[in-house]
This record gives sequence, structure tokens and C-alpha cells, in this order.
Amino acid sequence: MSLIVQKFGGSSVADAESIKRVAKRIVDTKKAGNDIVVAVSAMGDSTDELLDLAHQVTPIPAPRELDMLLTAGERISMALLAMAIKSMGYDARSFTGSQAGMITDAQHGAARIVDVTPGRLRDALDEGAIAIVAGFQGFNRDTKDITTLGRGGSDTTAVALAAALGADICEIYTDVDGIFSADPRVVPRAHKLERVSSEEMLELAAAGAKVLYIRAVEYARRHGVTLHVRSSFNNNTGTIVYNPGAISPYAAAVLNGETVEEPIIAGVAADLSEAKVTVVGVPDIPGKAAQIFKIVAKTNANVDMIVQNVSAASTGLTDISFTLPKSEGQQVLTALTNEQQNVGFAGLQYDDQIGKLALVGAGMRTNTGVSAKLFEALFEAGINIEMISTSEIRISVVTRADTINQALRVVHTAFGLDADDEAVVHGGTGR
Repeated sequence: MSLIVQKFGGSSVADAESIKRVAKRIVDTKKAGNDIVVAVSAMGDSTDELLDLAHQVTPIPAPRELDMLLTAGERISMALLAMAIKSMGYDARSFTGSQAGMITDAQHGAARIVDVTPGRLRDALDEGAIAIVAGFQGFNRDTKDITTLGRGGSDTTAVALAAALGADICEIYTDVDGIFSADPRVVPRAHKLERVSSEEMLELAAAGAKVLYIRAVEYARRHGVTLHVRSSFNNNTGTIVYNPGAISPYAAAVLNGETVEEPIIAGVAADLSEAKVTVVGVPDIPGKAAQIFKIVAKTNANVDMIVQNVSAASTGLTDISFTLPKSEGQQVLTALTNEQQNVGFAGLQYDDQIGKLALVGAGMRTNTGVSAKLFEALFEAGINIEMISTSEIRISVVTRADTINQALRVVHTAFGLDADDEAVVHGGTGR
């Protein structure tokens, strides 16, 4: 008997018929002799609708009350799903995040999991029941308040439960057939990956791949949880996300024992959510970069790529550019402006019309010429590169936002990643 944690996103439980289809899939897994724990998201776009409602009531909703409001969506899903399973003759019990033992810090809206105590879930499993858990939410022991985990919180809930329960695998159900070599909505001939390492998946998620959230991938990697990303609309085998050298027996069975050599390139991802800040006319002397990024750090902004130009010999001044989420741009500009005289730079430039493209693959470590092929593909398409950043298994470039989709397609083709047939997207959101 295996213990399987399954997570179903909003598009998978969007309406009553979808919930009944998900319930049947869960029951079929139970019939196969497995113990099942399910983490479920809010139905469809109900979280966004609740957010809109809150902002109609007040421009700045109180964080504690907003968390109370937003967790209602998952509670609705879990109860309806439990009802649907019970109607099929199987015992199912629904649990809120706090009832399931999801203990978090006190940060409303973006809480971090600090402990998982799934005693009630184990009791339910021991009694033969299917445990349904509301994703995205937890509980802080000190304040006694309900918290939410932020976007992608249901993925993180599922992975945390799998780690705490020692599950054989954590299945993440979406509206596509697995993880693709690129977003199939932008690159129709993207191909499904049979497996991808957690290291590669972290880079893809950080670069904008939305099928899995980076926090969930980080948690899975840290705790040795194997993920199986698959569609809730069919029974096809999806994509295994594994820790190299530690594929679980269940995952190995899914892959039929395959141990093929890693491809050079796993995939290409794009991100339009970042902006570029350029600090102009920085004195090229030791300590100035440290001053700048200490100021940025105080805003809690998440800096991604950093490039410093060669200083002009005549002036002794240089420019430093970095990227960060658009949502954090204004506070960083304000903080830097307030310290302009102390640092001694000439000015600031802000550009939110950029796109980031990342090429990811563990095979880059042992293969030469990857950078040259990437740059040549972009050159032949007439796409200008503004910034470049690399790691051992990733090359990222910044280009203009209006060329990013074209860049994604030409790079995907240049590296031979195109499939023979177009990918199928069932729900339309990628979640």
C-alpha cells in the first residue's frame, strides 16, 4: 500500500462537474489500494473574486481579515469534494489548514510553514478515510490567527503534507499534461518532459514557468519529496520532478525504471513580471555597490540579475543595472532617491517594459557552445539582448517585453525542442 498526496488546482475544481470528476479520480486511486491525502485550491477564480470584493469594501484591507476572507475559498472546495466522495460510498473528511496541523509564522498574506503536525490526518487514514485538506492556509500558534501562504500556497501545502507524512509521491494535478519544454500557450509545439530534476525545475520556476511554484519546488527538494505533475483531465503519465540519485520506488515505477542520460536543455521559460532599475553615474570606487544594495535590501526587494558596466576612463563613473519584481520597483526607487546624496550617483532609470528569457538544462555543465547557439538564434531573429546572467545550469537574458514571446519560440526551435504535434491545454490557465 502506498501513501499518495494529491493536489488539485482551481481549474481542476472550477465547478460542480469538475469536482465530481476529481472525486472519481481520487476514489479510483483509493480503490487501487492506496492511502490518499488531498490538498485542494479554491474553485476557479474565486480567490481573485474575493480579493476584488475586499478592495470594493476598502482600498487597503486589513491583513488579518483578508486572510480570514481568502481562506473561505479553499474551505468551500474541500467540503464539496468530501461530499462528492461520500456520495460514491467512500469515507472522506475535510480539514482546514489549522486542523491539518499546518503551523506557520505570523506573516499575513505570505506566511512560511514552520512545522506540520498531521495527527488528525493520520487518524483519518488509519480509519480508512480519505483526508481532504484546504490548501493555501495555516495557523500561527502565538497569535492564534489563520494565515495564508501566498500565491501557489496549495502546491506548498501538498508538498509539506507529503514530507510530514512520508508519502511515496506528491501528485500535482493541473490543466496540462505535465511540465513542458516551454509554455504551450506561447510555444504550441512545446514537448512534455518525462522527468526533470528538482535543480532544473527550481531554475525554470524562478524564470517564470508557472506550472509549479518555486516555494513548493524548494520545499520538495529540501525534504526529498518526489513530485508527479499531471493533468486532472486525463490519466496520462505526467512529469516526474525528482532529486538526482533519490527517485522514489513509486516514481521509478511510473518511469518504468528508465535511467536515461539527462538532455542538454530541459526547457525555456519567460517572465514579464520584472522591471529594470539602472543607477546612473556611480563613482567606481570600492564600497559603492555595497551601499546601493544595502539600501535595496532594506526594502525587502528580491533582486534577480545584476550588471555593472565598465567605468568611463574620463569620468571614473559607472552604471549599475539590476532587475526586480515590478511590484517592488516604486519602493526601491524611493529608497534610492532618498539616499542619492549619500551614495553620490547621478540619477536613476526605471524600465518596466522588459522580458526575461531563461534557458535551463543540467547538461550545460558538460556541453560547450550553448551560449553561442542562444545568442545566434536571438541575433538571427533581430532580438537585442540587454542583460546576461548565467549559472551552472542556466543562461538568462533580458530583452524587450514585446519580443519575449518571439524569443521564446526561436530559442525553443534552435535547440531542437519542438515536438511533432501541438500540446493540449485543457483548462486554459496552466494551474
